[in-house]
Amino acid sequence: MLLNPYGEDAVNLAVDLANRRPENADELADRCRAAGLVLERPVTADDLDRAQAALNAWEEIVDAVGEEERADLLNRMLAEAAAYPRLTSHSGTGWHLHYRDAEQPLGSVLFTLFAVGTALHLAGRGMHRLRRCEVIECDTAFADTSRTGRQRYCSQRCANRDAVRRHRARAALT
Repeated sequence: MLLNPYGEDAVNLAVDLANRRPENADELADRCRAAGLVLERPVTADDLDRAQAALNAWEEIVDAVGEEERADLLNRMLAEAAAYPRLTSHSGTGWHLHYRDAEQPLGSVLFTLFAVGTALHLAGRGMHRLRRCEVIECDTAFADTSRTGRQRYCSQRCANRDAVRRHRARAALT
């Protein structure tokens, strides 16, 4: 039963921002709007700093060695982001849940979204569904939203690159 779509959208935004960090507050605002966030106040340099801190904490979760470490790191992030859920209807989007206090600046909103979204994603789909690409030269993070839960690469391009590499290695042995 899907209780809330927060997980996938929020974790995909974290993936996008972590893999190509925004360079300034305007870029952060533009990319958040493109992801569907409604920005109710101006985005500042402080928001960018807080978003960078959120991404640093989130990438520690991506790189965690096992489920226990991943859960511990995510629980720390959730504790720092703690706010009670609330129903809200803003900008004509209809009633929905927010997992944050009202009137928070964007940097704090992103911290909370990444924490809650990642928790929902991992609890709902599996603790292994957040990782880095298996191609050695690629360190891109991704959230596995595949049906089977066995995604190994960040993109089809990396999957093809690895398949070609394996094929050439086998051919060289014969």
